[in-house]
Amino acid sequence: MSNSPDHLKYTKEHEWVEEREGGLIRMGITDFAQGALGDIVYIQLPTVGEMLVAGAVCGEVESTKSVSEIYAPVSGKVVAVNSDLDKSPESLNVDPYGAGWIADVEISSTPSDLLSASEYSELTA
Repeated sequence: MSNSPDHLKYTKEHEWVEEREGGLIRMGITDFAQGALGDIVYIQLPTVGEMLVAGAVCGEVESTKSVSEIYAPVSGKVVAVNSDLDKSPESLNVDPYGAGWIADVEISSTPSDLLSASEYSELTA
């Protein structure tokens, strides 16, 4: 069973969003996603300054089993990326909601289709 912290919001494509101060969100992939992928060996991060469009591809995760696209959970400008993942992509497996965060985004509009933890848990049950 995967872990879905209550304070986060989720997408149907298995990304999570954490609201931060100053109109920022932090995003990553869920525990369910990392478990389905298996051992993660590489991540293509979005670029600082890049404008994301909710639902569009913004990166890629490669595991020993497959390659999976990362979809932007919100629209906005990437203001920071977790460059530690370049050296330690396995952090996505070990701590997907902490050290495995992917990017901070300055949102341009509040998304309306994000799921609560309970809604996401039902989706992945």
